[in-house]
Amino acid sequence: MDRFLAPNTSEAIAHSHLTQNWFTWDQDHPSFNETLVAGCASYQAFNRYLSDSDLFIVPRTRSELQSVLRRYAYDSIHNAISVSRQTLQPGGYSRMCMLAEKSIRNVLNTNDNTEFLLALHAPKSASQPTSERTISSAGIRT
Repeated sequence: MDRFLAPNTSEAIAHSHLTQNWFTWDQDHPSFNETLVAGCASYQAFNRYLSDSDLFIVPRTRSELQSVLRRYAYDSIHNAISVSRQTLQPGGYSRMCMLAEKSIRNVLNTNDNTEFLLALHAPKSASQPTSERTISSAGIRT
C-alpha cells in the first residue's frame, strides 16, 4: 500500500484516524469533515482493490480500473455517512466524491501505478508454459 499512498499522505492519515476512532470520529469536528472522509475513501478503495476482495470482473483498461476504484470509494463514503451523527452540508456528497476521485487520479498518474494495478489481477496469459498454469485434471461430477 505504501507504493500508492505512503503513511504520511493525507489519505493514509485520514484512514488511520477514521479506523481508530470509528465510533467517535464525527464528534471531533463541529461539522461533517468531508476532506477526512474523502481521503479515507480513496485509501480504502486502493486497499480493497489490492486485497482482491469481491473483484469479479477484472479491469483491463485505465478507465475500467478508475471505475472500480471510484465505486469502492463511493462505498466507503456511504458507510461513513451512515454512521455519522453530523448533518451533511448541501453539496457535501458531491465534494467528497470529487476529492476521492482526484486522489485516485493522482495515484494512477504517478509513475507506472496504473500498469502495475492492471497487471496485479490480470488473468494469466495462455502463452505461459503449461507448468506455470494451474490445470485441473478432475472431471466435473454430475
